[in-house]
Amino acid sequence: MTGPTTEPGPTPEGRKLRRSFGVLALLGALLVVAGLVGLVYTGVATLTSMLLFGWLLLIGGLVGLLHAVQARGTPYFWLGVVVAALNIAAGVVVIRNPVGTAEALTMFAALLFLTGGVFRLVGSVVVRGPQFGWTLLQGAFGLLLGLLVLFDWPHSSLYVLGCFFSLALLFDGLGLLATGIGGRRIVSLMTDQRAPQQDKK
Repeated sequence: MTGPTTEPGPTPEGRKLRRSFGVLALLGALLVVAGLVGLVYTGVATLTSMLLFGWLLLIGGLVGLLHAVQARGTPYFWLGVVVAALNIAAGVVVIRNPVGTAEALTMFAALLFLTGGVFRLVGSVVVRGPQFGWTLLQGAFGLLLGLLVLFDWPHSSLYVLGCFFSLALLFDGLGLLATGIGGRRIVSLMTDQRAPQQDKK
C-alpha cells in the first residue's frame, strides 16, 4: 500500500518568476488607470507631463554637472559644464512656467505634423510606390492634425500634450499588463508539465 502522493509545487525559481511577472502586471494596470484618468483630465495630464519634463531636465543637468566636475582636467570638461548648465536652466524655466512651455511644445508639434504631412503627400504623389495609398493617407492625416492643432492654438496646448502623454501611459501599461499575465501563464504551464515528469521518476 502506498501512501498519498503530494503534488509537487512550483520551484523557487518558478515562484520568483511568477512574482516578477505579477509585479509587471500590477505596474501595467496602474499605468493603464493613469492613462485613462489622463485622457479624461487632459489639462491636468499636460501640466503633470510638463512638470515631470522640467524635473527630469533639472535632475539630469545636476547629474551632468557632477560628472563634469569629477572629470575636470579632461578636454570635454567645459562641454559637459555647458550642457549641464543648459539642462538646469531649461528645467528651471519649464518648472516655473509649465503653461508657456506646453504652448511652445504644442506649436512645435503642430509644425512637425504639418511638415511631415506635406512631405508624405508630396513624396507619395511623386514616387507613387507600392504603398502609395497608405502614404497618402498618412500625409493627409498628419496635415489635418497639424492644422487642427494650429488653428486652436494656444487653447490646444491644454489637451494635446496631455492626450499624447496619457496615450503613451495607456499603451505602455497595456504592454506591461499583457507581458505580466502572459508570463505568469507560461510559468504555470511549465510547472504543470514538469509535475508529471517528476511523478514518473
